[in-house]
Amino acid sequence: MRDRVLIASKTMAKNANDLKKDLETSLKTLRTDYIDVYQLHNPGFCPKPGDESGLYDALLTAREEGKIRFLGFTNHRIAIAEEMVSSGLYDVLQFPFNYLSTEREIRLVQTCAEKKIGFVAMKSLSGGLLTNSAAACAYLTGFENVIPIWGIQREKELDEFLSFIANPPILDKTLQQVIDTDRKELSGDFCRGCGYCKPCPSGIEIDTCARASLLLRRAPTNIILSENGQASMQKIPDCIECGQCKERCPYGLDIPELLKKNYLDFQSILNETNKTETRNVWTKF
Repeated sequence: MRDRVLIASKTMAKNANDLKKDLETSLKTLRTDYIDVYQLHNPGFCPKPGDESGLYDALLTAREEGKIRFLGFTNHRIAIAEEMVSSGLYDVLQFPFNYLSTEREIRLVQTCAEKKIGFVAMKSLSGGLLTNSAAACAYLTGFENVIPIWGIQREKELDEFLSFIANPPILDKTLQQVIDTDRKELSGDFCRGCGYCKPCPSGIEIDTCARASLLLRRAPTNIILSENGQASMQKIPDCIECGQCKERCPYGLDIPELLKKNYLDFQSILNETNKTETRNVWTKF
């Protein structure tokens, strides 16, 4: 089976020694002699030959030893991703991409195609905000060099996406309307749920709380309105506005302000939900 599958793994190592350790751990855990695509995961710069980190040189050594085949790179910062692509040093880029992506991000995909660089699309459903899987699939299959990561959580979701392999959705007028509507509703600044803003010193689950308004309208509301969901949202007033999350956000979002807006909207929806439940109780009598 090994020669019939492609295995990818990644490391958050900051230096060559840690990369070697992580690679050995992956090889042992995956019970394989080599990994097809080994990726540097979200570094804050583009590692190059001879730099102080030694990361790129360690990748070359691993490839020479036959432990990896292709050099990969993941990121959420488009400027760094663009530098990686232009460097010609890597074989595969993993970057967020879906039908909400900007023209600049589309150009990134196209440049990868021109340079024969593989493109793995993470956040293909924008962290759960895109709910029409057929529309998402139809859009991405329009790019020949893109392989999506769907973020499958349930067996029925796996069955659905496997069915798309045999019968790819066609980007017809109906699905285009879905895309157009989502683009209109999700335009502007919104949290992608990547989690790189964490940890929060006040214990706020930023990657959920900063997009609660969208989740309430696009995901099952019991996720946010549950007892645990409400407890998470009630931590937002504890924000000390230290700015750490804002500095870490790869999308440059004003997270403290985004948290405030989501908290006010959440409170409004929660109050309305409680009123409705109370009316329903009295109706029974």
